[in-house]
Amino acid sequence: MNNNHIIAITNRKLCQRPFLEVMEDLSKKNFQSIILREKDLSQKEYEELLEQCIQICGREKLTVHTYIEAARKANISRIHLPFPLFLERYKELEDFEVVGTSIHKVEEGIKAMELGADYVTAGHIFATDCKKGLPPRGLEFLSNVVKEVTIPVYAIGGISEKNIQKVIETGAIGGCIMSGCMR
Repeated sequence: MNNNHIIAITNRKLCQRPFLEVMEDLSKKNFQSIILREKDLSQKEYEELLEQCIQICGREKLTVHTYIEAARKANISRIHLPFPLFLERYKELEDFEVVGTSIHKVEEGIKAMELGADYVTAGHIFATDCKKGLPPRGLEFLSNVVKEVTIPVYAIGGISEKNIQKVIETGAIGGCIMSGCMR
């Protein structure tokens, strides 16, 4: 699998060994980015973990998820926001080199593009344990997002080596992998 079309997404609760060891391994792979997505942490706890991850991965490879001020404080130039937070704060993000958001509808992808997002993650595409019981949106949804926006689209949800080629065939630039990277 060509990792430069893959965004690794963290979830330390999925790790079967120490999280920072997993980060060390991820830092050696040629991922497009590593999104530090640890939503259960307070801002202070997130900032502490972010500092440890910077020591391992460097700033260039990391994307901060949700915590805008933590990114600024740590001098990280990449931010990824849940769509509602992106809508709330998009006017305040000019100081970031790369701004991404998560979308679940074609209309959200269009709105994100219009408001200046540099990329979107669209999903969930395939069945995944992270969204147990929720039916996946599928490749047709992904294809529709790609057709309607001019910014890069990454598929998220159940992405693996087995299906990444199908994702690329829709016109998406790549995919996001959480479970496969954490385990």
